[in-house]
Amino acid sequence: MIKEKIKQLASENHNEILGIRRHIHANPELSFQEVETGKYIAAQLAELTIPFEHGIADNGVVGLIKGKNPDKKTIALRADIDALPITEINEVEYKSKNEGVMHACGHDVHTASLLGAARILNQIKDQFEGTIKLIFQPAEERLPGGASIMIKEGVLLNPAPISIIGQHVHPPLEVGKVGFRAGAYMASADELHVTVKGRGGHGALPQDCIDPIVITAHIITALQQIISRRCNPITPSVLTFGKIIGEGATNVIPNEVKLEGTFRTFDEKWRLEAHQLMKKMATQMAESMGGECDFEVRKGYPFLFNNEDLTANTRHFAEQYLGKENVVDLPMRMTAEDFSYYSHEIPGVFYRLGTGNVAKGITSPVHTNTFNIDEDALELSTGLMAWLAFNELKS
Repeated sequence: MIKEKIKQLASENHNEILGIRRHIHANPELSFQEVETGKYIAAQLAELTIPFEHGIADNGVVGLIKGKNPDKKTIALRADIDALPITEINEVEYKSKNEGVMHACGHDVHTASLLGAARILNQIKDQFEGTIKLIFQPAEERLPGGASIMIKEGVLLNPAPISIIGQHVHPPLEVGKVGFRAGAYMASADELHVTVKGRGGHGALPQDCIDPIVITAHIITALQQIISRRCNPITPSVLTFGKIIGEGATNVIPNEVKLEGTFRTFDEKWRLEAHQLMKKMATQMAESMGGECDFEVRKGYPFLFNNEDLTANTRHFAEQYLGKENVVDLPMRMTAEDFSYYSHEIPGVFYRLGTGNVAKGITSPVHTNTFNIDEDALELSTGLMAWLAFNELKS
């Protein structure tokens, strides 16, 4: 049976894929700087004689595996390739060699997994009809998101996939398991950059000043009312300011205060409405207190939507491959992912790969300097992705 063949190939390729993951982990590159990573992926595909294009969105790589009757149907598999500005403190042989840069979100795992799935699918391409497009995408971690750029540069054309599948590591989920959620899954993500202007002076003479720190405090508190009083309670939304700079002193009122934050939700109409409400409230409040406010919204990723039919199908295929007990339901997440751009263009499914192992002490969350995975997950991830792609072409 083809399932047993895929599992056999996943096992046979495991050591090589583990080596690929460790090489990428040791040589991380930040968003929009993945020059060597792109070259490495291209070399791997060339070794497999899989035709590819290198340079989409600068460092992206797109390969094609053509089965029998390749024009019948095309689907896409996606992995992101960039790293984060984090200094790794794990003491492992494949620790990051690039100071201050780390694969702390598992994109090394995603890339190695897709290369592993490509190896399997390339070996069984006489067993399926259609074409599989392999998308190795740069710059997931920074706006505007590499997915949006790749789409603009035609990644979903020539040939045009009818669906796309992506996966992401998930440390809270034990290795051996995967998770799915149909419908809205991850939030949109916008950056807020705010400058509150006043008139600085001596801290003992506030009557001669327009204090931007007091104005800012009122604005921060007031903006939370947009979430609690203007948003439909059934629409999850989050407004957080994580950075405040007011460079005065104990006895100095500064001229201005700068804020940086994020706004996230699952409703595109409400999202745009909230942008206008926040701008209006902040600017009018600053003016009412004698100051000014520049309120910039840098629109980021839309919310991620898992197509219901595609999710039901892939979940069923995952249960066939892993057993029902190893496929779990996922809750909605307020985190964001630029896979969402694909999900608004064509049917998509984005699932979670269990990579944690409490017994081995592998529990650190993503985006931390101690993040790592149980590498047994690589055999599962490569085989499962190949199995999902194989069955999606059949369905």
